[in-house]
Amino acid sequence: MGKAKKKGPKFAAVKKIVSSKTLRKYKEEIINPKKKDLEKEKLPRNVPSVSSALFFKYNTALGPPYLVLVDTNFINFSIQNKLDLEKGMMDCLYAKCTPCITDCVMAELEKLGQKYRVALRIAKDPRFERLPCTHKGTYADDCIVERVTQITSFHHNVTPFYEGLPYCIFVPPCKQHKCYIVATCDRDLKRRIRKIPGVPIMYITRHKYSIERLPEATIGGAPRI
Repeated sequence: MGKAKKKGPKFAAVKKIVSSKTLRKYKEEIINPKKKDLEKEKLPRNVPSVSSALFFKYNTALGPPYLVLVDTNFINFSIQNKLDLEKGMMDCLYAKCTPCITDCVMAELEKLGQKYRVALRIAKDPRFERLPCTHKGTYADDCIVERVTQITSFHHNVTPFYEGLPYCIFVPPCKQHKCYIVATCDRDLKRRIRKIPGVPIMYITRHKYSIERLPEATIGGAPRI
């Protein structure tokens, strides 16, 4: 039986064309063999500075008067439990408290309609401090998490001349001490905030306000977590 003939390639052999980029790189390696490749070098690490107030387990920079960031369901549960927000907060923390409400929380209450008109009336109380929002949409959870993660420096720093303009135009963001207590009864939001160090959480239990991650409040019956 005869051997099978080896078949050669059907296409013609073509020489590989070297690109101009490869030639340029080859010439540079020959001319400057000791030249450092910046791409291969390790870039310096930019580690963000952490506030000295977060050296211990709790945020030591927090003190009266407390700024309490309120969300939608905290107002609704306070109405169900017949609790006055400012009085209940003062009974919990034994200090002056200023409830703060964002534009997106107010928009959420307006969207809920006639059923939550009492909550909307409470949110429009002049004792509440209104915090403007620059983001799109009315989803309050992301806004609250962003505020307590990276606090910008436009709190009480806007002159009357700039009123009506977006804050991001003239105020650069900067990391400061975490200055808010978050008041919420939402489990998902509490789970997200527990991952952020130095932010206490206020919630409702046994028809009264309680707080976690704030050691000064344990004398008022708050749990030692």
